[in-house]
Amino acid sequence: MFGWMGKILRVNLTDEETRVERLPESLARNYIGGNGFVARILWDELKEGIDALSPENKLIFATGPLNGTLWPSSGRLKVAAKSPLSNGWGESNAGGHLAPEIKYAGFDMVILEGKADKPVYIYIHDGKAEIRDAKHLWGKDTWNTHDELKGELENEEIHTATIGQAGENLVRFAAIMVDKYAAAARVGLGAVMGSKKLKALVAHGTRDVKIHNKGKFYEFSVEAHRRLRNHPFSKSLIDYGTPLLVEIMSSIGRFPTKNIQSGSFEYASDISGEVLRKKYRVREESCFSCPLRCKKYHIVKEGKWMIDGGLGLEYESIHALGSRVYNRDIESIIFGNVLCNKYGMDTDDTGGVIGFMMELWERGIITEKETGGLKLEWGTPDLIVDLINKIAMRQGLGNLLAEGTHRVAEKIGGEAKKYEMTVKGVDIPAQDGRAQKSMGLSHVTANRGADHLTSAEFLSEVGFPKAIKERFEHRAQEIYGRSILPEGADRLSPKFKPLMVFDSEHLAAIADSLIVCKFTTHWPPVIYFGEIAKALTYATGLKYTEEDIRLIGERIFMLERCFNLREGFSSRDDRLPERFLREPAPTGASKGQVVELNEMLMEYYRLRGLNEKGYPSLKKLRELDLEDLAKQLEIE
Repeated sequence: MFGWMGKILRVNLTDEETRVERLPESLARNYIGGNGFVARILWDELKEGIDALSPENKLIFATGPLNGTLWPSSGRLKVAAKSPLSNGWGESNAGGHLAPEIKYAGFDMVILEGKADKPVYIYIHDGKAEIRDAKHLWGKDTWNTHDELKGELENEEIHTATIGQAGENLVRFAAIMVDKYAAAARVGLGAVMGSKKLKALVAHGTRDVKIHNKGKFYEFSVEAHRRLRNHPFSKSLIDYGTPLLVEIMSSIGRFPTKNIQSGSFEYASDISGEVLRKKYRVREESCFSCPLRCKKYHIVKEGKWMIDGGLGLEYESIHALGSRVYNRDIESIIFGNVLCNKYGMDTDDTGGVIGFMMELWERGIITEKETGGLKLEWGTPDLIVDLINKIAMRQGLGNLLAEGTHRVAEKIGGEAKKYEMTVKGVDIPAQDGRAQKSMGLSHVTANRGADHLTSAEFLSEVGFPKAIKERFEHRAQEIYGRSILPEGADRLSPKFKPLMVFDSEHLAAIADSLIVCKFTTHWPPVIYFGEIAKALTYATGLKYTEEDIRLIGERIFMLERCFNLREGFSSRDDRLPERFLREPAPTGASKGQVVELNEMLMEYYRLRGLNEKGYPSLKKLRELDLEDLAKQLEIE
């Protein structure tokens, strides 16, 4: 095979057995890799209704056909399982260098089954795999674990996926950390890893990724690098990384503040990318084969929060430990982010559950009786850091908060549920949908729960490049008989956002299957369906067209949705908290706005071929070559 390595590694932790299987050509052709692979395998191999933290769950690390090649930002890794946070579809991905290393070790995918009876780690190297004892690593944080594995294996070139104490303690939003600084953070896959007593996955290899048409693939990859590097948005990303978004998002009312009571944070300039650049940055790095160098290294050199901040303080984390909890102390945010990375814990859900509790405290719904004596006042850095420690170690109030916002709201009950800012049990990330209507819709339709990256619909924010505009206009003419502009480019208009989210979800599914960074496909949008078809054709030798890629993206997205339907989800779960529907944004450039969800969702269902319960028709499943799903979903 070209592009793919052609091998799957299956590890049964219960029986301590490893097995190498051939990658089915039909799976490669029709699902590409990454997201597509894990969606098909989890549907085929997981039983309905299993406990996500039981040995019956399967944890999959998957790569794609462009990983390990010259293609820009081709270093991302897909991780998936049933989510212990949402009890539904669970996926996350991380940058860095591990995905290429898994391919160089000879595999497209690693499927982990069962549960070890003692802590172990898996070492993959040049077509082989070993299950090794990890008792000496259990209880250690992700940074120490990574460094100790390098020393133990006497190899500075290994790359790792590790869990810290949060994963070991089954915190429901525990993360898997890749090479210390990159996080497969959302939906609690670190807890799945911890439930299997798996401390780390380690990879090193020397095998080549074979390319079908080396000359044309090389030329097109260089051209893609040029396009990306020369795009007007790239300079700011190179200069600041994702923290560049802090002040921009606050200015338009999209920066969630005080548990998303508002989308504007009056102290945004105190925690901005400019502050980080001037006072704390010491160097920068890039993920594999990426020209953007958006990973910035920060150090707090003195004072109460003195710490080696490491790489990758992102916009989402600044929001979660900053505006979400009304904290303007940037040094405590750097410190808290390091703690979350070392413990292996998603910052979005950490800040989400803390912000939720702070609002309950503010409104008098909880008191010191429920908090164990803690005063949960907004913007208290010491309290925020203390709660991060307590959650990771499941100590005191942290034992409850480690269950995630939705379960905490259910336990407290009553008025508390009104202030739970989740969708499908997952905390809404750093995007207030009232300020960009496509984001409000995206949070609802995302299969893994509240998420902006499942669609990454940014065209209504950054505008339509000429090549993409022409293709969108053609699509709009087919569906509506008219242009989608100017309304489509207006972030505050709900018009045409269902089509834009629908289309972008398919592009995102493809990006997560290749698997590449969405900065190359969505923001800035320089590589679209047709370019992807061209790159895949050169790399694999299989003939792909733009329509092929669109269809595969739709197939993957629908398969993930059907996974949720099988687990009991339906249209009733495609809902936003009432705050977004009935409480107009109180401040900023989006003041007075709500999310017109019903209007957008009904149009979205129509485009996706779903009925009023959120189920696809048999005709739609046949169109996507997913007719085999119909029996389990009782679709006739």
